[in-house]
Amino acid sequence: MTGRERIVDAHHHVWDLAVRDQEWIIGEELAPLRRTFTLADLEPEARAAGVYATVLVQTVTVPEETPEFLALADGDDLVAGVVGWTDLTAPDVADTLAALRELPGGDRLVAIRHQVQEEPDPEWLLRPDVRRGLSAVAAAGLVYDLVVRPHQLAAAVGAADLLPQLTFVLDHAGKPPIATGSLRPWADDVTALAARPNTVCKLSGLVTEADPHSWTVDDLRPYAGTVLEAFGPDRLMFGSDWPVCRLAAGYADVVDAARSLIAGLSADERQAVLATTAERTYGL
Repeated sequence: MTGRERIVDAHHHVWDLAVRDQEWIIGEELAPLRRTFTLADLEPEARAAGVYATVLVQTVTVPEETPEFLALADGDDLVAGVVGWTDLTAPDVADTLAALRELPGGDRLVAIRHQVQEEPDPEWLLRPDVRRGLSAVAAAGLVYDLVVRPHQLAAAVGAADLLPQLTFVLDHAGKPPIATGSLRPWADDVTALAARPNTVCKLSGLVTEADPHSWTVDDLRPYAGTVLEAFGPDRLMFGSDWPVCRLAAGYADVVDAARSLIAGLSADERQAVLATTAERTYGL
């Protein structure tokens, strides 16, 4: 594996607790995340790992965050894309997306995401109002990031079927139950999603789905192998999930783990996972 490969970190976050609370950071397990994380914190670690560009992903479902992230991207050459949030069920979602594109850094808006994993309805993605919003995302030329739990993958398959014009990017490989060692039914459902040509998957977030204190690359290998076989390198992209990954691993450790998981691929296939898939999917 050469040091000359381009690396895009297709999934990371930042937050400033002085600006707003991150209400999801609760309990002792997440306590290390209860501090401000900035691009200035990330940049030296990313550059040292060989990352030349990143995709900054939303964390909270408030309309103010996305303009802030676009402004951050506008002022920093590391952030090549922003996955923002807007209320998909709002009747004016198309107008909202157009307005976001006009803001400073609006050209960096590449996708929309919603915390579907927190929705009690396992078929939230199939609701008529949500489908209208997803259609507006597609019409705007944007991608939709899926953050779902395994029991919601079936609805994601349905949404991909109903909206063939929209590219769906599965965050964190659909959060497989690595800590328990179980592969099914997650593997069957994620393979069904991959059978839809308008789907892409992120090789991200695996270290925190494993035992955060004792995980090994071998623990991750069956899950990474499943999505690699299902999606192929041309529809798989690396993401660090920084700073959430810090619960289980440092930035360099996550990059090294990804490199180990794809070490058996050809040079072009490795480059696809590390950069080309993200560049193409998000139009970076």
